[in-house]
Amino acid sequence: MMNQPFKIICKSLGIYLAFSLSITHAQVFQIQDGSKHYDVVIDIACEKDECGAKAEVKLFKKGSKAVFQAFHSDDLTMYLDEKFKPSVNVIQLYDEQSPLIFDDFNFDGTEDLAIRNGNYGSYGGPVYDIYVFNQSKNKFVLSQELSAITQENLGMFELDKKRRRIITFNKSGCCYHIRSEYQVVPRKGLLLVREFIEDATSPKGDQVEVTDRNLVNGKWKEKTKYYPTAKYYAQ
Repeated sequence: MMNQPFKIICKSLGIYLAFSLSITHAQVFQIQDGSKHYDVVIDIACEKDECGAKAEVKLFKKGSKAVFQAFHSDDLTMYLDEKFKPSVNVIQLYDEQSPLIFDDFNFDGTEDLAIRNGNYGSYGGPVYDIYVFNQSKNKFVLSQELSAITQENLGMFELDKKRRRIITFNKSGCCYHIRSEYQVVPRKGLLLVREFIEDATSPKGDQVEVTDRNLVNGKWKEKTKYYPTAKYYAQ
């Protein structure tokens, strides 16, 4: 039979081990494969394979040890892979969305940066601070307009580079989905040019009402079609 002092020691060790596993630790991550022009250092607290809360993000021009620009996120959530590294440039609807995304968000030919900062978007989705590169100032500048559309929709938007459009996704419940497309108008901002709506809540029964609205020469043109629900979602 285990003597009492040994039982107390084991119990104490068990409590200590359980406690230590739950402690968050400050960690520094280096990302060198996310951008053509910059390396990144993220300083953030992590617990096991999940990191969150406040974070510092520093950019370095490739080949330089000097900080090019530093950013702060109050709530940068990120998950680590099997090698305990964060992803970058991943945008998956209803799934993984990386803490950092590099791309040309306003189609001006320069690389921009999105930094995850919270999970208060539509249906608790991730939101991002979008920084566009200002060539005259030689630095990244926060775009309130681009940041706002991540807050109002299901996470980070996608880009259609061929048509030069920003695409957002949203929904209401299980059966109403809307895809919106925006054009970036120089010196004016975003212009909504298309809404594609799939509505399976139609009172007409077991069917999906599909509405395609397009802005043509300053005027909205709308087409609506109806499809059997099973056939439509089997496509």
